[in-house]
Amino acid sequence: MFIDSHCHLDFPELAKNLPEVLQKMAENRVTHALCVSVNLPDFPRIRELVETHQNLYASVGVHPDYEDQIEPHAEQLSELADHPKVIAIGETGLDYYRLQGDLEWQRERFRQHIRAARKVSKPLIIHTRSAAADTLRIMQEEGAAEVGGVMHCFTESWEVAQQAIAMNFYISFSGIVTFKNAVALKEVAKNIRLDRMLIETDSPYLAPVPFRGKLNQPAFVRYVAEEIARLRAVSLEDVAAATTNNFFNLFSIARNDLPT
Repeated sequence: MFIDSHCHLDFPELAKNLPEVLQKMAENRVTHALCVSVNLPDFPRIRELVETHQNLYASVGVHPDYEDQIEPHAEQLSELADHPKVIAIGETGLDYYRLQGDLEWQRERFRQHIRAARKVSKPLIIHTRSAAADTLRIMQEEGAAEVGGVMHCFTESWEVAQQAIAMNFYISFSGIVTFKNAVALKEVAKNIRLDRMLIETDSPYLAPVPFRGKLNQPAFVRYVAEEIARLRAVSLEDVAAATTNNFFNLFSIARNDLPT
C-alpha cells in the first residue's frame, strides 16, 4: 500500500470532489493521507475533515509564503496540536524564492513552529526553497533534531539531504522526481536509504508524469513510488513497504488503530 505524506484535500480543487478523490485513493491502494495546514483560519476545516475520515490525518501550521497573517506563537500552535488526529507541526520553513526584502518575520515564524513541535513532541513538516542554508541553521539553533520530521517536496542537493537526515529528518519526494529535467533530484532519490524516505503528492499541485500539468490528487502518489523503484532498480513493493513503515514510525501512528 501507499501513503500520501503531504496533500491539501481541503483546497477547493479537491474538496469539491472529495468522495471521488477518496475513491481514487482506494482504487490505487493509497490507504492514508496527511492533510497539511498552510494557515490558521482554515485549520478548523482541516480538523473537521480528518475527524470525519479515519484514514486522514492533519498538521497545524502557517506556510512561509503566507505573508499577511497574524503571526502564530508556539503556545497557540501547541494548543491546536493537542488533538489525536493532528500528528505534525507545519508546514513551516523558509521560502526566499517568491518573497523579497526583509524576511526576518519568516525566520521568526519558523522558530515558533520548531518550539511548538518540541513542546508537544510532534514532528515538523519543513518547506524550504532557495533558503537551504538558513533553514538548516535555524533547525540546528532551535533543536529541531529533538523531534525530527520531514523535508517535504525535496528539491535540494544530496549534501542538504545528508544534513537533514543527520537531524532525524526524512526526505520526501513528490511528482517532481518524475520530471525529465529533475536530473539531480533523481540522483538524490537513488542514493538515500529507503528507511529515510517518504512519498507525497503536494496535491492539488505538481502532478507526476504522466499527469504533469493536470490537477494532482493523492491517488497519483503511486507514480512517485514507481519512479523511485525504477531509479533504484528495486521492486515497487519494496518502496511501498519502506515508505509506509517510515510514515507510521515518524508520526507515531499505531497500525492497529488504522483501517485495513
